[in-house]
Amino acid sequence: MPEQKQNFIDQNLQDLNNDGVDRRGFLKCMAWAGTGLVWTVAGGVPASRAFTKSYGKDASKGADFTFVQISDSHIGFNKPANPDVTATLQVAIDKINAMPHKPDFIIHTGDLSQLSKPSEFDTLDQLLTGASAKQIYFVPGEHDMLSDNGEQYLQRYGKGTKGTGWYSFDQKGVHFVGLVNVANLKAGGMGSLGHEQLEWLEDDLKGRSASTPIVLFAHIPLWTIYPDWGWGTDDSEQALSYVKRFGSVTVLNGHIHQIMQKVEGKVSFHTAMSTAFPQPAPGTAPSAGPMKVPADQLRKVLGITDVNYLVSGRSLAVVDSSLADSDPSASGSANGSGGR
Repeated sequence: MPEQKQNFIDQNLQDLNNDGVDRRGFLKCMAWAGTGLVWTVAGGVPASRAFTKSYGKDASKGADFTFVQISDSHIGFNKPANPDVTATLQVAIDKINAMPHKPDFIIHTGDLSQLSKPSEFDTLDQLLTGASAKQIYFVPGEHDMLSDNGEQYLQRYGKGTKGTGWYSFDQKGVHFVGLVNVANLKAGGMGSLGHEQLEWLEDDLKGRSASTPIVLFAHIPLWTIYPDWGWGTDDSEQALSYVKRFGSVTVLNGHIHQIMQKVEGKVSFHTAMSTAFPQPAPGTAPSAGPMKVPADQLRKVLGITDVNYLVSGRSLAVVDSSLADSDPSASGSANGSGGR
C-alpha cells in the first residue's frame, strides 16, 4: 500500500547526523567531482571511468561506442543532505555535454524521482532534454513506484517494455537488458525480480552466442552487498545463472549511492554514485539514508573510483581512490574477485 511504502521511505531517508552543509560549497564540490560513470566499450568489453577532470580527449579512443550511467537523481528531495538536487543533476548533465565525444546514450539506473509525483518527473524530463545524448534508457527505483505502483513511470518511460518495465536492446553487438527489482518491495527487504521476469530473461538470452557481450542493469544491486539494509536481490543468483555461459558480462546498479565493484569470474559488478546525495558505507551507520556532510568533507564521502582492468594472470586489479587523494594509485588495488 502507498502508506506502507511511504513509511518505508521515511524510515530510510532520515538524517544521519546534525552536521550542516553549505549549499554553495556542496555544489562546488559536486561540480568538481562529477556524479556518474562514463563507459567505453571496445571489442565488446566495457570499461568505466568516473566523471573527473582526467577524462580527456583520448579517454574513448578506440572505443566501439560510449555511454554514460547516472543514477538516483531523486528529483523532489529537499532535505539538508542536498537542498537542490536539480542543480546537482544539472552538473552531471553539463559534464556529459562537455565530453570530447558525445556518448551514444545514457542509462539511468533508477530513483528518478523522490515521491513519484508528476511534477518531479516533469522536472527530470526538462533537465534531460538538455543532455547531448538524446537516447536515454531507464529502469525504475523504488521511489518511482511509491505513489501508484509505477503506473506513471510506465506511462512515461516504459512504453514497449514488459511487465513492470523490463526490456532489452542491442548496441553494436552488445546485448543490454534492463531489469526491475523494486516492484512489491517490502520494508527492510531485498530486491526481487520475480518468476515472470526471470522466465522472460532466460528466454531473452536463449539462442544468443556465448561470445555476445551482455550488460544487465537494474536499480538495486544484483549482488548482495549488505542484506541488513536490503542492499541486494533475493533471486539474483538465478538471474546470473543464465549469463554464466557468456564470455563478458557487466552488471550496473544504483541504489546505494556510492561506487563499489566486484568481479566474479567473467562477471563484473558495478554500482554508481547518486546525483543527489551520498549514503553511508555499509554498516557504518544505524541505517541507510541521506548522509549530511560538511562541504569540505564531501570529496571523502562521495569518493571516486578509476576502474582500471589490469590483466595479471587470471586476476584483475581495481584501483580505487577517494576525491581527497591527489594520486589515484595512492589508495592501492584489490586483486581477484574483491573490490572495496
